[in-house]
Amino acid sequence: MSVKIKVENLYKRFDKREVLHDVSFEVKNREIFVIIGGSGSGKSTVIKHIIGLLKPTSGKVFIDSTDIATLRDRDLIDFRKKIGYLFQEGALFDSLRVWENVGFFYLENTRMPISEIRKLVTKKLALVGLKDVEDLYPSQLSGGMRKRVALARAISYNPEIVLYDEPTSGLDPVTSAMIDNLILKLRDEIGVTSIVVTHDLESAFSIADRIMYIHKGKVVAIGTPEEIKNSQDMFVRQFINRLPEGPITQEFFEELKMKGGR
Repeated sequence: MSVKIKVENLYKRFDKREVLHDVSFEVKNREIFVIIGGSGSGKSTVIKHIIGLLKPTSGKVFIDSTDIATLRDRDLIDFRKKIGYLFQEGALFDSLRVWENVGFFYLENTRMPISEIRKLVTKKLALVGLKDVEDLYPSQLSGGMRKRVALARAISYNPEIVLYDEPTSGLDPVTSAMIDNLILKLRDEIGVTSIVVTHDLESAFSIADRIMYIHKGKVVAIGTPEEIKNSQDMFVRQFINRLPEGPITQEFFEELKMKGGR
């Protein structure tokens, strides 16, 4: 399977604070690659580099062999048409109706007739399991419906890559499972390559082809869900077992293993 995204020796500093330290990984075409880690570990910062919202302090980010950090602003805007982005809170426009939110790219960047945009919007909404909501406003939708509308917008222009920032955050278990199934459906039916940032371990283990665990801006482990579950790294074990953040000693780790910690 060919490589779709390649991150090489990525460093990011804000003033004197180092947020990412020598981050390297590859995402294969049509792969669901999940990034997990604690709050402030740098997960969202990684995907903001992939879409070009941030530029590296040093290092490179390749998509289809193009180093996006080298693109001029106009070229970057065109290149972003390959990428859909699902924001953590959905980021819908409250003053626009659902069809205007989903069709926003076409309304702003094309002369496509309104009737054609609405047809396209209806198809994208159907793909995420919604119908007869086109003329509603975001405030009239449940949290799960708003998230699905945001996902329909993210895939409205048929991107090759979709980046998900905490897609199940704040959702009930049933709606979370629905979002997970949509991520799998987009891979299986459309061939989308996905990077998913999440705290939700159940979601991560159910949808991922591979998982990367990042701790304080450094890559600690990359592997299949089973390999991550069986990792013997102390920080991975601490995260999977939902132990309080903070330093853990080797003695504590050994005690955890003796008590049957996973």
